Amino acid sequence: MQRSKLPYFFLGLAAVLAAVALVLLILRPGVKPPVRSGTPPPSAALPPKIPALTEPAPPEDPATVLADLGLGLGAVDPAVLVAQIAKALEAGDLAKVGRLIGKDALDAATIARLKQLSSNQIHLRQPDGVREVGELELNTRARWALELDGQPAGRDRIFLDLHKLDGKWIVEKLTLPPAAGEPIPKAVFADSLGVADAFLQAVLKQDFEFARAFVDPATVSDAKIAGLCILFEDGGYRLRKSKPLRSMFQRDDTVGYLANVETVDGTQSAQFAMTLKQPPQPANWRVSEINLNQLLADYARRVAGGDIYYSPLVKNPAGGDTLALYFEFNEDMMNPRTRRQLEIVSLILKADPGKKITLSGHTDALGTKDYNNQLSSRRAEVVRDFLTKAGVSASQIVTVGKGDSQPRRPNVTETGADNPEGRRANRRTEIYLDF
Repeated sequence: MQRSKLPYFFLGLAAVLAAVALVLLILRPGVKPPVRSGTPPPSAALPPKIPALTEPAPPEDPATVLADLGLGLGAVDPAVLVAQIAKALEAGDLAKVGRLIGKDALDAATIARLKQLSSNQIHLRQPDGVREVGELELNTRARWALELDGQPAGRDRIFLDLHKLDGKWIVEKLTLPPAAGEPIPKAVFADSLGVADAFLQAVLKQDFEFARAFVDPATVSDAKIAGLCILFEDGGYRLRKSKPLRSMFQRDDTVGYLANVETVDGTQSAQFAMTLKQPPQPANWRVSEINLNQLLADYARRVAGGDIYYSPLVKNPAGGDTLALYFEFNEDMMNPRTRRQLEIVSLILKADPGKKITLSGHTDALGTKDYNNQLSSRRAEVVRDFLTKAGVSASQIVTVGKGDSQPRRPNVTETGADNPEGRRANRRTEIYLDF
């Protein structure tokens, strides 16, 4: 017997009516569709998506773009983003600059100064017009600088603080150089990274007095600053292009940075540590400690034939640091490297005629006491003569001959045998900076 199809008809009709009712329910005004468990919230609740640097942008009028800025473009590589901004600035394309930087870093005053700065064509210094300054926070926030050509010192840098969000770097802050007539601060930034960078830039330029303004004189000696100037010059160091200042630790009033340096040809690298402290307000951050052990070891390996004691910076028995110049056996003549080191010292002394130094000559233990006393005096005097010929007043210099009475290293081994390496470190003139 053939079954009736009527029940199937009613079942299908019921399913169609149920579907129609559900659609009408969803489309009713004010009724939200059900949200399944585990599904993401509506797109309006999500943070705005950072546009990628590669997204195309049609040409626009600068005034229109700057008046209605959106989020800045983001890049996985911060160097790419900064290079794009630099290129747009040199081209005078303020619309592109605005799109790259975005509204968070371009308030009305910054835009006005940017337009003023761009009224004259911007040229970056060549080479190295784009420079990474260092990290504000480890792998999260960083600072870059655009070095401007043809501008006076203090007005020749644009700074970009970058922040990493969702894997992309964006511009968090733009700092433009002060306009003509405005005062030039010693350090553009009063934060720890700004002070650390200003100090190292002064050392690179052999500007002892300027570098000295950023340290705590109670904990960082003049000899250490001068020694760092000599190490940079004599060792041929420069700040590494990638991550020159890395954040080691950060506390409310104390921070630590690792300064990464490399030789001018980029083939060798070294590093040293710096600690900065912030005194009670309104004082700025100051360099409170410089640990040069790793840098001195690299200098000894490359310049001093591996002898770590043959160092331009030695410990003073009375405390602190002292500069040291070395001589060959039985000689009182200076080598070219020693003369260059003394040129740096002469610049320090000529900058302030009130500064005085003591030159202490020393010998190894070979020879008679009388002969060594005379030789050590001549070694101190030859250094004095070089400095006076360089323009330093003789009244700023005191000389003393110590003979072999104060060796830095043993002249003989434990078995009583001759120790040539030890004697080499003892043939010296030490420069006590009595500032």
